[in-house]
Amino acid sequence: MPDNSAASLDDPPPTSGLTLDSYHANTRPDAAPPTPALPLNSYHADTRIAVHQTTLADGRNLIYFDDADTTLSPERAVDERNLDPRPATAQMRQDALTGEWVSIAAARQNRVLLPPAELDPLAPQCPGNPSEIPSNYDVAVFENRSPSFGPALADVADHNLERASTLARTGLRTVGLERTRPAVGRTEVVCFSPNRAGSCGTQTVSRVRTVIEAWAQRTAALSALPGVEQVFPFENRGEAIGVTLGHPHGQIYAYPYVTPRTERLLAALDSYGPTLMGDLLEREQQGDRMLLNGTHWTAFVPFAARWPIEVHLMPHRHVPDFAATTLAERDELAELYVRLLRGVDRLYHTPTPYIAAWHQAPTRERRDEVRMMLQLTSPRRAAQKLKFLAGSEAAMGAWVGDVTPENQATALRAALAGVTL
Repeated sequence: MPDNSAASLDDPPPTSGLTLDSYHANTRPDAAPPTPALPLNSYHADTRIAVHQTTLADGRNLIYFDDADTTLSPERAVDERNLDPRPATAQMRQDALTGEWVSIAAARQNRVLLPPAELDPLAPQCPGNPSEIPSNYDVAVFENRSPSFGPALADVADHNLERASTLARTGLRTVGLERTRPAVGRTEVVCFSPNRAGSCGTQTVSRVRTVIEAWAQRTAALSALPGVEQVFPFENRGEAIGVTLGHPHGQIYAYPYVTPRTERLLAALDSYGPTLMGDLLEREQQGDRMLLNGTHWTAFVPFAARWPIEVHLMPHRHVPDFAATTLAERDELAELYVRLLRGVDRLYHTPTPYIAAWHQAPTRERRDEVRMMLQLTSPRRAAQKLKFLAGSEAAMGAWVGDVTPENQATALRAALAGVTL
C-alpha cells in the first residue's frame, strides 16, 4: 500500500502566479524593490551592478545584471513571442531503498539539443531567432522553460515558513512505498554572456564578478521562497559532460529537499563535530595539495579526490552561501575563480569538460555548520581519455581514483602559473 502519511504535504499545491522575488538590492532609482517575504541571509548587493527585472511572454521571471563597467543602455525590449502554456509542475517519487527523491520531469525531453548557432536560444533575440532573451545583455537569469522543479511553490497555509520547512523535512526524510510529492521550487538559467561560445572561465574578471553577484542575489531570493530547502548554482561545461547548449551558461536549482550529498555531509558533521569544514580547510592550507590562497579564499585538491581532476575552493571564514558573502569576498573570488578555470584549461591542448558545483548550506537548518564551497570536477584523466562511471561507482557508489591527488595538484600548480588575466 502507498504511504499516505502527511497526506496534506502530498497534495500538489496550486500553481501560483509568478512574482518578482525579494532581495536587498540597490537597483536603478525607478525600480522599487519588492517587499521581502523572509529575512534574506544578510545579502548586501553591489550597487555598481544594476539589476533590471521583467517577465517573459509566458510569465517567467527574467532578470538582467549589468557589469559595473557596462556599455549597455538600461532600456530593455519586451518579449513579444506567442508561447505555449508552461508545463505542469513535475512529480517527485521516493526511492524506498535509499530514501532519495527523484523528480520525474518529462517536459525536459523537449529541450533543444545542440542547435545551430543562428538558432541559439540563449542569444539575444533577433530576426530569425526568437530566443529566450529579448535584449542584449551582460548577464541574464531566467526561469527554465522545461524545469526540473517548479513553477509551483509549496502551499504554506499558516504562512510560517520555518514551521512548514521543519514539517516538510521530517516528512521527506521518512521512507515509505510509492510516496510522491510535487516537485515544487525553481529552475533557473544563468547566461554568462550574449556571445554564443565560451564558458565562465573565458569571461573577463568584471563579467565573472557580475555572475557571482547574480548567484548571490538569486540565492537570497530563492532561499526565501516557500518550500525551498537548498539552492545550488552550477555550470556544466562540454559535450563530454552532457551539455545540450554550447552557449556559456549555468543553472540554479532551488530544491524542495536537502540533497543526498548534503545529507551525507550532515551525517559527517554529526560524527566529527561542527568544526569539520573549518578544520579541513586549515589542514589543506598547510599541505602539498594547495593551489591558490587569497585573503578570503583557498583552492586545493582534496585528500580523497574521486575524479581525475577535482578542486575544492572554500572561504576562509564560515559563510553558508553566496548571499552571506561580503563585497570584498565576491571581488576576490571573481579573480581567483577565473584563474582557476583557466588553469584547468591549460592542463591540455583542448578545453577541459567539467562540472563547477557550488555547494551551499540548506536554507533553514545547520547553517552555522555547513560552509559553502566549490567542487570542480572533470572526468578527463588524460588528453584523450575520460573516466566513465561504470560498475563500482555507478552501481555501488564505491569510487576508485585514477590519479594521485598530490600528482594532480602538482600539474595544476604548473598550469596555474601560466595563467594571465
